[in-house]
Amino acid sequence: MTGTTPPYQVGDYVTGTSYVPPERRHIEQPEQFEGDVVQVGSGYAGVDADRAYVWVRVADGTERQALIDDVERAGP
Repeated sequence: MTGTTPPYQVGDYVTGTSYVPPERRHIEQPEQFEGDVVQVGSGYAGVDADRAYVWVRVADGTERQALIDDVERAGP
């Protein structure tokens, strides 16, 4: 992500690949998803300075975390 303005806002409909930290990949794998953005960044100043995240609510009501660079807008 470049600049200081996030490319997504709460409510944007996106598709992407979930983020799984390396230490959890033996029990969980990244997966494709689509849904509505519910949070951009951690909410704490400076926390996402090196790696910006987005949280997306999918159809079953659960959420997926993804790197901002691993999602894109979908649909109309």
